Amino acid sequence: MTSHYTNTTFVVYLLLCLFITSASSASSFIRQFTDDFNSNLQQGNGVRPNPNLEEAHYLEKHEEISSRDHKVSASSTVKGLRERPPSSYSLKMESFNTFLKSSTNIDRYESRPFSVGGYNWTLLVYPTGNKNDNGAGYLSLYVAIDKSTFVAAQNEVYADLRFYVFNNNERQYFTIQDTNVWRFNVFKTMWGFSQVIPVETFKDSKNGYLYNGDHCEFGVDVTIPTTYKKSELFTLTDFDNPRYTYILQRFSTLLKDYYFSDVFSIGGRSWYIRVFPSGSAAAEGKYLSMYLSLDGKQKFLPYEKIYVRAKLRVLNQRQFSNYEKQVENWYNAPGYGAAGWGYHEFIPLSDLKDLSKGFIVNGVLKVQVQMDAISLTKYFPS
Repeated sequence: MTSHYTNTTFVVYLLLCLFITSASSASSFIRQFTDDFNSNLQQGNGVRPNPNLEEAHYLEKHEEISSRDHKVSASSTVKGLRERPPSSYSLKMESFNTFLKSSTNIDRYESRPFSVGGYNWTLLVYPTGNKNDNGAGYLSLYVAIDKSTFVAAQNEVYADLRFYVFNNNERQYFTIQDTNVWRFNVFKTMWGFSQVIPVETFKDSKNGYLYNGDHCEFGVDVTIPTTYKKSELFTLTDFDNPRYTYILQRFSTLLKDYYFSDVFSIGGRSWYIRVFPSGSAAAEGKYLSMYLSLDGKQKFLPYEKIYVRAKLRVLNQRQFSNYEKQVENWYNAPGYGAAGWGYHEFIPLSDLKDLSKGFIVNGVLKVQVQMDAISLTKYFPS
């Protein structure tokens, strides 16, 4: 009787274990089936599983994103000294070493918020380095943005950062910055440098970073660059030697101080040649003076400048060499600077009037300009 009871108890116990195991497997199967069904249902409705959901929870929990995400490289990091103090914020400490001894559980100092570009920022100093950013043994400096000042969840802010550490020996600020801009958003709220200065170097008063016993100063410039609203396109066009010739008849009888050629067009601009037969200014009575000028009747912008490379010539009419000088300069709109360039002393009158040299034949003098290059600048908006 006892043996039969024992056997019966054992069988019941075995069946109970099998039932529990089966129930667990069934539950796992049902849960897996339900997950697969929900996933398929979402995809069928055009909704995809979010593989970044777990990462998003992590980022929301850990708001301090280290500078490692920025991939700062030695080639893009610029260090230097400057006299001008920081423009955005300055943080002075009068008991740095005392704070250093007390920073066993407090690894950083965070400034009060300051405003730049409509956003609130804070300066963070890690006196013994940000260990989460490979900064152990270094002074680490960062700037954090208050993400509540973002207008929308997708808002981003690009900022240039320059960090300052005052050096009392040099009476200047040691600065460190990156040539690239830093992108702040709701997931990346803190950027900076984990290895600014070795802690031992900073603590040694002989190096000048700690002075007057235990004083030091940090700072930062936060600059938010904006995308340009205005621009211009400069084009320089070389020409295939376009020329204009101005002929002065009965040259020896000309009585006016100067003469103008007709207006001619080259390179989309109107020009004229101005000739002083007896010279101008200090060259009067000794040289012929000649200039290439812009026609003031055409449309200009007040700040517009035109680069010109050209050759002015007195043509030789007896197959000898021409007398030539180059003009290369910037032309301004009339009334806003030089609108004409040339030479007071272009050619001596003695050479010009020597008929054997072939510049004047039958009382005719021929002068010429050859345009080699003219610039064109387009402004946007026009």
